[in-house]
Amino acid sequence: MPTNEEEIRTLIERWAGAVHRGDLATVLADHDEDIVMFDVPPPYEGVRGLDGYRQTWPPFFRWQAQGASFEIEELDVTAGDEVAFAYALLRCGTPADLAAAPDNRLRLTLGLRRRAGRWVVSHEHHSFPSVDSTAGPAGPRAAAERELRRLHQRWFDGTAAKDLDALMAAIADDVVSYEHEQPLRYVGVQAVREVCAAGLDAAGDGAVRWDVPDLAILVDGDLAVAWGLNRVELRPAAGPAVDSWSRGTRVFARRDGAWLMVHQHLSYPYDPASGVARTDLAP
Repeated sequence: MPTNEEEIRTLIERWAGAVHRGDLATVLADHDEDIVMFDVPPPYEGVRGLDGYRQTWPPFFRWQAQGASFEIEELDVTAGDEVAFAYALLRCGTPADLAAAPDNRLRLTLGLRRRAGRWVVSHEHHSFPSVDSTAGPAGPRAAAERELRRLHQRWFDGTAAKDLDALMAAIADDVVSYEHEQPLRYVGVQAVREVCAAGLDAAGDGAVRWDVPDLAILVDGDLAVAWGLNRVELRPAAGPAVDSWSRGTRVFARRDGAWLMVHQHLSYPYDPASGVARTDLAP
């Protein structure tokens, strides 16, 4: 029969392997319902509960799909009969990240307890040493990018849920937005809220979906820019479905520790022969 230390080591190695594969079900499998995680990116108070923990992983998997590693290099486990802790160092980063900072490692601490005869993770803490913003696989720039990808995902989820407040949550009060339609610009969060409300209303009782499949993000300190092709799908309860693609650029500023969109620029290409916007194009 394996010792407690051996059981926990197997659990952690299984979890790390699942993270590397992007296997969300296995990543979650041995975690407590009331887990508390202190992650590299915000929120600064940590993530609490299994549902919140679950939501942190899809953006990380998208970043990892660039070819990043997530591999345990050192692991130590200390276990009693009911409570245990473990700490580890992991190689975490893309080949370019690790080439730029070959000695940088993700630090991991886990707190575990035995419930219903099996070990579960109750606390998880990830960190990197504080380094210059240009160094490290998950230094400030990489962490900010993941945070901004999560921000976009909340927008995408809010669109599908027709949750207008969720769409407004990360938009600055003084935002300036260049929308598809006139006027030339919309100034202030209330003006943008009205545009978003009209977009959700256009779906009626049907479904609406928005995402940016090719989302690119560039971060420098407290400023960031994101761009890509917007894909909007409307599925009205009655009438034909509408799918459209357009160009989108969004600028963010970090204010009081939170990223806010301060500018947005949306456009359709136009046919120079007719002067008519081409809303029927697709990549």
